[in-house]
Amino acid sequence: MKIISYNVNGIRAAFKKDFIGWLSSSQPDVLCLQETKAQKKQVDVEAIEKLGYHHYWFSAQKKGYSGVALICKQKPNHIEFGTGIEQMDFEGRIIRADFDDCSVISMYLPSGTNPARLEYKFEFMDQFRAYLADLQKQIPNLVVCGDYNICHKAIDIHDPVRNKNVSGFLPEERAWMDQLVNQGFVDSFRELNQEPHQYSWWSYRANSRANNKGWRLDYALVSAPLQNKITRAYILSEAHHSDHCPVAVELDLNEI
Repeated sequence: MKIISYNVNGIRAAFKKDFIGWLSSSQPDVLCLQETKAQKKQVDVEAIEKLGYHHYWFSAQKKGYSGVALICKQKPNHIEFGTGIEQMDFEGRIIRADFDDCSVISMYLPSGTNPARLEYKFEFMDQFRAYLADLQKQIPNLVVCGDYNICHKAIDIHDPVRNKNVSGFLPEERAWMDQLVNQGFVDSFRELNQEPHQYSWWSYRANSRANNKGWRLDYALVSAPLQNKITRAYILSEAHHSDHCPVAVELDLNEI
């Protein structure tokens, strides 16, 4: 199973940059999208369907804001829109697809751009970790993809010293990522790749992408029972539809 996660920073804008051509050539089994910034009716879903995909959208109540989606070759057994917790769900940040051998989540963690949003981010983090803990009891085989808006380790950010007090690299945020690992999740990319200077987001300012001054904010976390099923994990930095680029994990589920 090839799973790609991509914060597209506006799916309609991505369509104008040949998103469909990219999807056709990438051929993921499951594509997790974040920050779609659109309602389903605003998207050219026929172009997605022509490629043989099923698609599911969970949008924010506020138009043009946030939103997640799942695009799948195989029709899932079940789609869960949100978590059932209103405080988490009104911004359209979590959608889950259940398949025979695993469940895949597309998750868009809030950013802490100001004190009020940082407080909301911390609340969301606590609630999401508790949600996952309950979910792990029901569905042990989980892949939690998305834009976490957190760099876990110093290796995941171009300038850890100057950014140590910036949301996205705060000690509390990094400790929360540690808690997820201790809760039974594996960072699939770091499981197979220990090289530095591997990022998934770059600021639009100061020519950051060209100079590779980035942050690794996007992850495919895999629950421990799937750890030995990881065959590849990589960053698709050549994709240029967004200020993020896609990240991918491939799993061999044949023996489950």
